[in-house]
Amino acid sequence: MKRCPGISPSLQTPIQTLRYIRSGRTCACGIELTCEARFEVKSVLASKDLSAIYPQVLRDVIGALTTHPQLSELLPTVLEQMRPMLETSEFAVVLLWDPGEGVFNVQAAHGEAFRNPEALKTLALHPNEGVTGKVYDQGRPILLSSPTEVDDWMGDMSAENWAAIAASLGGDIQPHQVAAIPLEIGLHKFGVLLFGSLESSSFFTQEDLPLLSSLADLISVAMDRARLEEEVSSVKEAGLSGRLQAEAFATLSHELRTPLAAIKGYSTAMLVDEVEWPDEKRQEFLKLIDGECDDLEVMINDILDAALIDIDQLTLEPQPVRLERLAQETAEEMRGRAEDHHLVVDFPNDLPILDIDPRRIKQVIRNILDNAVKYSPEGGLIVVRGELRAQDIVVSISDQGIGISPEDLIPLFDRYFRVKSPTGYHVAGTGLGLPVARAIVEAHGGRIWAQSQMGEGTTLSFSLPLTDSTDTDPAEPTSAKTIPGPEAG
Repeated sequence: MKRCPGISPSLQTPIQTLRYIRSGRTCACGIELTCEARFEVKSVLASKDLSAIYPQVLRDVIGALTTHPQLSELLPTVLEQMRPMLETSEFAVVLLWDPGEGVFNVQAAHGEAFRNPEALKTLALHPNEGVTGKVYDQGRPILLSSPTEVDDWMGDMSAENWAAIAASLGGDIQPHQVAAIPLEIGLHKFGVLLFGSLESSSFFTQEDLPLLSSLADLISVAMDRARLEEEVSSVKEAGLSGRLQAEAFATLSHELRTPLAAIKGYSTAMLVDEVEWPDEKRQEFLKLIDGECDDLEVMINDILDAALIDIDQLTLEPQPVRLERLAQETAEEMRGRAEDHHLVVDFPNDLPILDIDPRRIKQVIRNILDNAVKYSPEGGLIVVRGELRAQDIVVSISDQGIGISPEDLIPLFDRYFRVKSPTGYHVAGTGLGLPVARAIVEAHGGRIWAQSQMGEGTTLSFSLPLTDSTDTDPAEPTSAKTIPGPEAG
């Protein structure tokens, strides 16, 4: 690439050079610099393929969704994760509709184009004003590829709003290209995700809109969670009965939509006709989709089982079972979802056969293992241990995770209770896994308990009483029985 002698030798790439030019740090030859440099810079940026960076951006955005539960923290973090895309565009903005004020306000903004991002706080767009108002009303993404198109869509903006944009960009500058995607879920509309460029090249194309829309869908999940939390707060303030149920439904709705949003994001990426994903990338997407489907299945099963327990319809089908074999099978199934953990199963060889429901006890072990994996995000050792005592067999599952505070141990097995991480790390789940596990264990005549040390890990244990099934044929089932609801015990 030709480079003006006045440019710092450290600027070796076209992107760096373009940023240098935009910053206003031109050399003595001024106009010659832009003539020599800009054409090749634009050509290189125009050839950038969004599909090459999209997978990593998608993973980072999904990660932000699960670790930043507060909306005020989430939106700036999500835009920060989109930073690789801002080498194609120059800025990204999230504008949300404020029904109280009747305007769109900027909730988060990111990009090197903003000289004074604080000025965006004064931006207040009215319905159908500018690109944001029109895209919000129409409910479909748009791509404006020329200054003329941008001017047609932004020409009706008020002088005050133009002044806010000019102040944020450091001069009377209008974007040359804009991509805008509505943020909505079903009938609920929240705002607009907007990308812009001050150049007339190196921007997104129509083929990129499905990928940008999938990112907007993920942000919409956060918007919907905030809406549900507001509804729960209203229930609290009004002192209405059923507060716990309202909180639970808000939590469950969010937790179910998080894996759905990830599934949609990855599947949408693979369905874009204009992108030829390599086989290894497709396999990676499919593996991630499979994992999210597993999480979704576990959560749905917990919800259904909790409902069946309430109406005394969740039945046990006991049969002679070798507990050590059941624990080993469950650990093997979990290993694919716990790649950063080392799972060890340690059972005596001489355990007697138990008369239990293998599917339900397997569910108990899986729910506890799932918690052990989720609450030890740094990985580490997880041990599933069996111990034979005089009257029962105890299964203990120990991790090296964040631990549980003493005050959280008491309500640990209550419905919808969620352990709060001291680091703010958000753990996905319904808050039903351990309550369902407790109901199953108690229906077998056992009990379940927890021991924990903050910062060192947790051990969850449950007991199953010995039966007269030691000499029973393992293939011969016994009669079924029903797990009683919470009012029956």
